[in-house]
Amino acid sequence: MQMRKETTITRDVDAREIPSGTPITLRAGDSVVITQSLGGSYTVMTPVGFLARVDGKDADAIGEPVAVPDAAAQEGKPTEELAWDQLRTCYDPEIPVNIVDLGLVYSCVLTPLPDGGNRIEVKFTLTAPGCGMGDVLRDDIRGKLLTVPGIREADVQVVFDPPWSLQMMSEAAKLQLGMM
Repeated sequence: MQMRKETTITRDVDAREIPSGTPITLRAGDSVVITQSLGGSYTVMTPVGFLARVDGKDADAIGEPVAVPDAAAQEGKPTEELAWDQLRTCYDPEIPVNIVDLGLVYSCVLTPLPDGGNRIEVKFTLTAPGCGMGDVLRDDIRGKLLTVPGIREADVQVVFDPPWSLQMMSEAAKLQLGMM
């Protein structure tokens, strides 16, 4: 969901500066503007004009409800489909399109574990090799995949071969970004 909403930080909260990925603390009482709310995380503009990413678990600190997963939506779906559904909830904090439609996910492979459950291996890339948000996205992807029933291990890797290009985006992503 796109938004532009002014709010005040209600408690100190850890965030990541965009695009460097540098950890920062937003202070209680600071005014921020929520510029993006997608996939359970938030992009805010700080009082000094830079962007920061706030995790969904800290939504209350910016006056937003903490999201609760919908278990009913997962019933009956194969694990691989659930994994792809979770990947579609991961967003580049500067672009309002999920990483699957952006063409950033190169592979998603499930392997059964000998003692039950599955290991998932995901390879994804970034829109720019120098982007400092790679570790943040990797942790977001890994955390979300580990909530999928049947997935017990997750190996998520940032790769740069082949290099990402605009042609890797889905038609829906191009349309959403006004590129068609």
